Amino acid sequence: MRSGAGDWRGIAAAQGGLITRAQLAEAGMARWGVAHRIASERWQLLSPTVIATTTGELSDVQRIWHAVLHAGEGAMAGGLTAAELAGLKNWRREETTVLVPYRRGRPRALPGVRFVRVRRSLTAVGSPPRCRIEPAVLLFAAADRSERTAQGVLAAVVQQQLTSPESLLEWLDRLAPLRRAAVLRRAIEDIEGGAQSLAEMDVRRMCRTFGLAEPLRQVKRRDADGRIRFTDCEWRLADGRTLVLEVDGGFHMEVEHWENDLARQRALAGTDRVIVRRTARELRDEPERVARDLLMLGAPVAA
Repeated sequence: MRSGAGDWRGIAAAQGGLITRAQLAEAGMARWGVAHRIASERWQLLSPTVIATTTGELSDVQRIWHAVLHAGEGAMAGGLTAAELAGLKNWRREETTVLVPYRRGRPRALPGVRFVRVRRSLTAVGSPPRCRIEPAVLLFAAADRSERTAQGVLAAVVQQQLTSPESLLEWLDRLAPLRRAAVLRRAIEDIEGGAQSLAEMDVRRMCRTFGLAEPLRQVKRRDADGRIRFTDCEWRLADGRTLVLEVDGGFHMEVEHWENDLARQRALAGTDRVIVRRTARELRDEPERVARDLLMLGAPVAA
């Protein structure tokens, strides 16, 4: 072991206990010293170039470090992996996404890792190194097969206060040309207008398409038991009553949620309120039927 070989410890500590062979050599660690630690099972050989200085199963963060170090210089977590590192909740994927500079070529495959070669110049932040959340989710949204998923993740990062519609629009321009850019721009503009979920975005589109007035959203109400509730959408009718639209996602079909929703509806009901429930699927696939029902109940038309 040459002088300075102890420097590897600080490098490994900053990388979740992982280090590359090149970093070990630069720190002065002789090849025989590396081989001895692996053979004695003090270290783990994760791939031909990456070594774990810890034993046991890797943590989620270590798996990301492994993928990034394996990909080489300039690599960083991207997509929903980067978004989760930035704090995004409820969008977890088992597959790790790593962005790799196009000039470096495609890294050797790793199980559970998707390497995406990018020509754009992006600056990594954080540890493990990750793409900023705006380009991370926009590049994911542009590449994902589902427009619904693409729009949903944009709503989620704003709703969870991880970024703003203004920042997303700025990055949308910076990333041009970008697949599906027009769709993403409309979604961000809907979010900027107050929609914080796919269902709210669908309501906004239904109103524009079929001429309904924009509803009030997430209205604070006190129910019969005195608890604070928030309704999805409300319209003030000409006769003074209020028309309430509640949009139920798939989880509402579970027995416990279904019963809770029925109890919630009873507690919010009154002679001055008409409550209509529709599924998110109906709103998405059959907006004309939902709009027709609302108009028949007196929902106001747009001015």
